Amino acid sequence: MKLIHPELKNKPIEAIIFDLGAVIINIDYNKTRDAFQQQGIKNFDVLFSKARQSTLFDRLEKGLIDATQFRHDLRALSGVPLTDEVIDACWNKMLLQLPKQRIQLLNELKQHFPLFLLSNTNIIHEKAFAKYIDAEYGWHHFTSMFKQIYFSHHIHMRKPDLEIFEKVLHDHQLNASTTLFIDDSPQHIEGALKIGINAFHLTDDLDICDLFAW
Repeated sequence: MKLIHPELKNKPIEAIIFDLGAVIINIDYNKTRDAFQQQGIKNFDVLFSKARQSTLFDRLEKGLIDATQFRHDLRALSGVPLTDEVIDACWNKMLLQLPKQRIQLLNELKQHFPLFLLSNTNIIHEKAFAKYIDAEYGWHHFTSMFKQIYFSHHIHMRKPDLEIFEKVLHDHQLNASTTLFIDDSPQHIEGALKIGINAFHLTDDLDICDLFAW
């Protein structure tokens, strides 16, 4: 197993940290935006975007509020009295499929590198994608491919804050210069680079399977 992308193939990588959404599992933020707009929240783009979130979404991702409080605050912020079920359904619309070839890649990679999962996520999304992955591949099988999984709402930290990258490195005594971090968000890449991690921006035209050969 080796890195083949021109930006990575000469780097001495000893551990890999993966983002989840849009890296391992497919994501389409527009589907959530469109779903909320159809329910009457016409300014959802102002409330939430991939690069900038209101403090409501930040607090949910850091686990500072629970799902009940999130739904209550979203209704108050938007002025639209959506039910809990409708909010969750719209919020989860962005979660799409996890292609089989990525599971196969992770299975192979774990034989060669310690793998870690580092995701900004929340309790509503976690329940949804865990249910989907369990049905498709088995949740235990999926989680067993990583030495540790870090979900922002469990550890009360989120990317791109430096503390969350420092925690992963410290917990496992990883060398930043030999650790690869793969994420689709430029601001998260910038955060990792600040502490010396080899951070690779996975753009929309790339799949993680494009980065490796075995």
